[in-house]
Amino acid sequence: MNIIAGVCLLLWGVQLLKLGMTRGFGADLRRVLAAATSNRFKAFGAGLGVTALLQSSTATIMIVAGFAGQKMVSTGAALALVLGADVGTTLVAQLLSMDLRLLMPVLMVGGYVLFTIEHSGKIKNIGRIFVGLALMLLALSLIRVGAEPLKDSETLPLILGPLESDPIFAIALAALLTWVAHSSLAIVLLLMSLVAAGVLPLMLGLMMVLGANIGGTVTPLLATLHDSREALRIPVGNIVMRVLGVLAIAPVVVYIQPHLEEFESDPARQLVNFHTAFNVCLALAFLPFTHLLGGFLERALPPKEAEDDPGRPLYLDRKDLDMPAIALADAKRETLRMADRLEQMLVDVMTVLKTDDAKLAEEVRKEDDILDRLYIEIKTYMADLTQEFMSPDEVRDYMQILMFSTNLEHAGDVIDKNLLPLARKKIRNRYNFSDAGMKEIEHIHALTVKSVQLAQSIFMSGDVDLARTLVKDKTALRQAEIEGMAQHMRRLRDGVPETMETSALHLDVIRDLRRINTYMITVAYPILEEEGQLSESRLKDHTLKEEDNDDI
Repeated sequence: MNIIAGVCLLLWGVQLLKLGMTRGFGADLRRVLAAATSNRFKAFGAGLGVTALLQSSTATIMIVAGFAGQKMVSTGAALALVLGADVGTTLVAQLLSMDLRLLMPVLMVGGYVLFTIEHSGKIKNIGRIFVGLALMLLALSLIRVGAEPLKDSETLPLILGPLESDPIFAIALAALLTWVAHSSLAIVLLLMSLVAAGVLPLMLGLMMVLGANIGGTVTPLLATLHDSREALRIPVGNIVMRVLGVLAIAPVVVYIQPHLEEFESDPARQLVNFHTAFNVCLALAFLPFTHLLGGFLERALPPKEAEDDPGRPLYLDRKDLDMPAIALADAKRETLRMADRLEQMLVDVMTVLKTDDAKLAEEVRKEDDILDRLYIEIKTYMADLTQEFMSPDEVRDYMQILMFSTNLEHAGDVIDKNLLPLARKKIRNRYNFSDAGMKEIEHIHALTVKSVQLAQSIFMSGDVDLARTLVKDKTALRQAEIEGMAQHMRRLRDGVPETMETSALHLDVIRDLRRINTYMITVAYPILEEEGQLSESRLKDHTLKEEDNDDI
């Protein structure tokens, strides 16, 4: 039970370390990876450095697979990044194989202090990283202590005997354990602790290290199975390289082990050195040929035929949910897709009103269904993105995305459930607006389209001047509505036939356009309120005087 508890604590420490890195520095590490794809050597170095910090080759591979899926990086360059990531994940194993027990309390205390002095942000996440490292050191000590009595166990040889006599089974078992743990680092450190305690024979430990290297490839493969072929090539290439490496090394491990003793007498250090040497040799063997392997994978996994499904989100990558800054950027890009579609719906519904195009009216109705689907996807994605680890700026962006996407969906419903029925009624009854009436509707429609365009710019930039312009334009639209109403009533008094038969339609269309404008303007209010440029009420402050009371 002590060993099991130690393994659980070790896995928790690894997850805490990864969480601190992704929450605090995920966006920066992602930018480093994206900028280092010009050649294979820079890509290898970036993968090594980022994974050494992130301590999750799985996370790095999934980020790189996302780049490949978006065609931001070639398959060959992505594979070079993966080779660097595989080497990078061995560096913390090297660090933790040293005697750092005296460092554990310092990391634990310092991490706790940093974690508690800030509600969110980089300092809090650095504290999380320190605590994660401390827990890993504590777990390794717990595993060693728990494993000591097993040296005298009569049952253990019966369990280890079949593994020693069947290296393939040992490799497969270690691969399975690594997949279950989702961390090759944790399994390598566990094997190191058992070897250090004298419980696990070194030769068996070396074979299981090879299995851990294969098991670490399974999680990113399963995570990208339903992604594009471009993304899937990266974990498949990683598996190909690892399996070929294990097939080449496994038969000669017995000859390698004596050479490990020449560099290090400690069996635990020998095991970790073997883990690092395996990945370095793998990189040296495959780095010159990553483009050839990339070409082979491109032929073996050709792109799927593009699915023409406009309601499918393009930017909501669930692999980014651990990095709020990246996930929020994804959600913003998808919300802008909603805004673009709303703008097109608004333009098309005006065309229907002018041309009585019933076929286009049906297309607008279908566009609203697409808008609704995108909104549901964004809302679900945002619900899965916890606010617990967000900075105040990220929380503000989170709320702004939810508010703007909701208002876009409401505006689409106004077009689908209000403006389209009005257009169909006009077509069915063969009504025609008067020339003056149509010009009034077109003017208010143009102001509404402008508000949608401005709202998109404000949503992305947070520009205060644009926010003021949008709110001022609401006054201009209201004034245009009042003037149009006066002109409309004048035409009714004059008995203009078109005006008399379309009066209700005319007023309802203007009302619905104004509602859409109101939904768009809400994106400006939080920005102006934060800058202190928004009044609580449009009513002027007025105090009744004594003489006013007498008049009342």
